[in-house]
Amino acid sequence: MNEYFVLNADSPSVRFLIDKDKRLAKVISKVGAIKIPLNVDRYSFLVHEIIEQMLSIKAGAKIYERLTLLCKGNIVPESIIKLSDEQLKNIGTSNAKVKYIKSLTSAIIDKSLVLEDLENKSDIEVMKILTSIRGIGTWTAKMYLIFVLNREDILPYEDGAFLQSYRWLYNTEDVSVESIKKRCRKWKPYSSIASRYMYKALDLGFTKQRFHLFKD
Repeated sequence: MNEYFVLNADSPSVRFLIDKDKRLAKVISKVGAIKIPLNVDRYSFLVHEIIEQMLSIKAGAKIYERLTLLCKGNIVPESIIKLSDEQLKNIGTSNAKVKYIKSLTSAIIDKSLVLEDLENKSDIEVMKILTSIRGIGTWTAKMYLIFVLNREDILPYEDGAFLQSYRWLYNTEDVSVESIKKRCRKWKPYSSIASRYMYKALDLGFTKQRFHLFKD
């Protein structure tokens, strides 16, 4: 059985955000409780994120599904390392991503990357370690921090889905890093929690209408 914890209006982090950001508070009231899964598989998460880089969620999910079938439902380093480059390419993966997946897998197998050790590292240390692996950039490392390690203060301004929700929430086309950091400073130290609500609002289709028409 999958374990999870729940974020809701009684959570200290959520109460903090409600007090600090009236617009986000409106989103939180509409989204309601969010279930946050625990014990996300570290390795398969990174493989999934590598596959999804520069692709739509739908396209990335399809390729990952093919990989899951190819591995008979068990995406682990031992099964991936046995696959040929051709097998990986045939599911729709680019040559570059084949190399990235193999690079990650080799690092796990030879223990030059021990994902379990990241649990006790700082956010900056995790970013440095993960981005040292070929094919893992800042975006992937931030997704890992938010969704695997459940770190609470990561601002994913590199992420397209986040930017889409940000434009909607603040009715702006200014998505420069400086502007986002300035506007979202009030979320600290719970930037990841705020971002989760932004993602959920997008998933639920709330961003399809203008925010000022988003009625209680």
